[in-house]
Amino acid sequence: MRLSTLLPYGGDPLDTADQVRTLEAAGIDMVWIPEVYTFDAVSQLGYLAAVTERIELGSGILPVFSRTPTLIATTAASLDSLSGGRFVLGLGASGPQVIEGWHGVPYRRPLGRTREVVEICRSVWRREPVRHQGDSYTIPLPADQGTGLGKPLRLINRPVREHIPIYVASIGPKNVRMTAEIADGWLPVFYHPAKAAEVWGDDLATGAAERDPALGPLEVVAGGPAAICRQEDAPALRDLARPSIALYVGGMGARGRNFYNDLFRRYGYEAEAEEIQDLYLAGRKREAEAAIPASFLEATSLIGDAGYVRDQVEAYRASGVTRLDVTPLGDDPVGTVAAIKAM
Repeated sequence: MRLSTLLPYGGDPLDTADQVRTLEAAGIDMVWIPEVYTFDAVSQLGYLAAVTERIELGSGILPVFSRTPTLIATTAASLDSLSGGRFVLGLGASGPQVIEGWHGVPYRRPLGRTREVVEICRSVWRREPVRHQGDSYTIPLPADQGTGLGKPLRLINRPVREHIPIYVASIGPKNVRMTAEIADGWLPVFYHPAKAAEVWGDDLATGAAERDPALGPLEVVAGGPAAICRQEDAPALRDLARPSIALYVGGMGARGRNFYNDLFRRYGYEAEAEEIQDLYLAGRKREAEAAIPASFLEATSLIGDAGYVRDQVEAYRASGVTRLDVTPLGDDPVGTVAAIKAM
């Protein structure tokens, strides 16, 4: 199985570059560079394109609200050119907390907007004069909304690839259906391999039924923190994920408008989801972290002895994951990547 990893946000870009080069030498196939209210991902990806040779480079993710569709398209084409055809465009809607709080843009029609961005990007890469009329975007801008001087334009440069892969981050039912219909790949978060079919199976099947066969099978990128260690040491390493999970399940969004909390409930952790959110919003973050079930941490990680990790790799593969996303922990991330790569 091909391996990818999502790099942490908030770090020094030069340190990130060193880490990526080390992981490339260890055999990792792909890295995702995140973008929230941090340094932008695009600048870092451009630098990584120059200092790496083989590894695929993905935006993980560019929020569709933060750039115009044609800018997203030309950015992707530039990064694909700089990397010699190694770029993957990861897109997502993010959430109202970031989009309205950081970008100052109304969080409206996230699904429709994502669909339109994908359509426009593919038109740009085919070097067609861009003509689009949708609920979120109209290109060119009509006379009654501007000067009337706009006309359909096409990309001047010739992209390295006419079809740059687009992976969409989604977890809600409608968004997952759309992803299975139009995207090259799917980026779910907090993926539970034993419960994925129960939670997302029908949505994936419904979207796939409308899928253009020319797109090929949907790639599925999922995984979790990874370490090969003694079984008795595994729980402490799994606990390292508690702060991030508590942030998203408890505090990313408002009560009644938290996509990650909704997912936790769909997994069957309804009481726990409510408790985590109550504690987190009350400022009791440590207690919120402690309320995350150990069973969830175990099921969504690859931490344990070699036999246990091998079984987890197989569980992810059996659930439909085609690219295992790992976050290596411990003192030997290179060794961890190499060992999992060989499984």
